[in-house]
Amino acid sequence: MIYIMRNDKFSAIKLRLQGKSYSEIQKTLPGISKSTLSLWLKNIVLSASAREKIENRSKQKSLEGLLKRNKNQTHLALQRKEEIQKLAHGEIANISIQNLFFIGLALYWAEGYKRPIVRGGREVTYHPISLTNADPVLINVFLAFIKKICKVPVEKIKANLRIFQHMNAEATLKYWVKTTGIPRENFNKTYLGISKSSMGKRPFNRLPYGVLQVRISDTKLFHRIIGWIDGVKNHNFS
Repeated sequence: MIYIMRNDKFSAIKLRLQGKSYSEIQKTLPGISKSTLSLWLKNIVLSASAREKIENRSKQKSLEGLLKRNKNQTHLALQRKEEIQKLAHGEIANISIQNLFFIGLALYWAEGYKRPIVRGGREVTYHPISLTNADPVLINVFLAFIKKICKVPVEKIKANLRIFQHMNAEATLKYWVKTTGIPRENFNKTYLGISKSSMGKRPFNRLPYGVLQVRISDTKLFHRIIGWIDGVKNHNFS
């Protein structure tokens, strides 16, 4: 009995010897299942170059699959982040004066200048309120605390602006005047400088508006704020 090999089987063997994967063979020979290909090709001995082609293609597909999964996971993570933040945003109701009081204290506790000024080994009697930050929203929240809680008129609030080499001094100054409502004449001379800690290595757009120092010359208010902070420190939260 003469055995005649099916044309599609012959083609499948030929393609396999060329280093084609089962999926690629199926595209060329539609209608042939992988189980049939496995039966036909299980005893085929591949050359080193054919095995290398198949292995490289398998690695490439695995990498593509991994990248696709990572991309999908990143997309899902971003969706979850937006959903969580949106829900949390809705949990913040109207902020009361008492809320603002503690928010302002927390900001000064974290970002304000609290160390007594010492000259010649002695603490001086003059202590201004001073807070420095690059975040316009944080600055405005602190200003709300100063104006609404501490009852400081905006005319008594001074500002020092530090910018960096890539910034336009006039445009940055106008931005802060508009953003904070602090009168332009209350801004001291703009300082151009580079942070010693970064030595100019930070991305130029990391601090797009420079750094602003808010300063109020009021020693009594300084000690009052420090006293409030001490009161929070000594509170029993248990």
